[in-house]
Amino acid sequence: MSTNSMRRTTLAAAGLAVAGTLVLTGCKDGIEETPAAPAAPSAAASAGSSAQPVAPAAPSSSAGGYDGSAGASPAPGGAAGGAVAKSGQAFKIGEAATVPFSYGSNKGGQLAITVTGIDAGNPSDLAAVNIAPDKVKGKTPFYIRYTVKNTGSTDLSFSSVGHMKGLLDGGSESDVLLIAGKFDKCPSESLPKGFTNGQSQNSCAVALAPTGTKVSGALYWGDPYNNLASPPQKGLTWK
Repeated sequence: MSTNSMRRTTLAAAGLAVAGTLVLTGCKDGIEETPAAPAAPSAAASAGSSAQPVAPAAPSSSAGGYDGSAGASPAPGGAAGGAVAKSGQAFKIGEAATVPFSYGSNKGGQLAITVTGIDAGNPSDLAAVNIAPDKVKGKTPFYIRYTVKNTGSTDLSFSSVGHMKGLLDGGSESDVLLIAGKFDKCPSESLPKGFTNGQSQNSCAVALAPTGTKVSGALYWGDPYNNLASPPQKGLTWK
C-alpha cells in the first residue's frame, strides 16, 4: 500500500448503546479506513461512501490478480479460493471474489467475499439507532448481506471486514451508516477467535438511499482496491 498516494480516514465508534454515524467521505481521493489492532469481538460495521459514479468493469478471466500490483497470485493455502480478483472486476450477487486481506498484525491473509443479497428496510428501522433523525431524514436503509470465508493460511481472529458500500441505480455510491452495538436488522461482528482456513461468517452493511431510489448493487473497496498508486485500483462490484 502506498502511503504517499492516499488520504487516510480513521473511523471509530465506542459505547455500549447502539450508535450510528452517517459517513459521507469521498473515495475519489483514495480514502480508506485505517484498521486498529485486533481486539475482542464487537458488533460493528464499517465502510465509506461517496456520490461518485462507479463504472463496473466486465468480469475478467479467472487468471491473474488485481491490475499491476505485486502478489497477484493467491496466498499460500488459498488455492480453493480461486484467483485473486482484479481491480474493478464485476460479479453477480451470489458469486465469490477472492481478495488479499490484512488487519492489524494479521498480515498476508486471503478471503472469499460473497454478496448474498440486498434487502430493503424501512425508515422506522433506524429508530433503534442512536443518530439524529435529521441525519437520516428522507433516506431508506438497505441491508447488504455478505459472507466472508478464510481461504488463506493466516489466522484472522478478531479482524473486521468492512469497506462495503451500496450502489444506487445508475451506479452512484450510497451513503453508509456505521453501527456500533447490536443492530438486529443488520448484524455485523468482528471475526471470531480461531478464524482459520475454511472458517466463514455472515456479515452486513447498512446503506442509505434517498426515498424513491434503491440500492441495487454493492461495492467492496478494501485494500488494495482503494489504492491510487500507479496503476490506480478500482473496487469490486456485485449486481
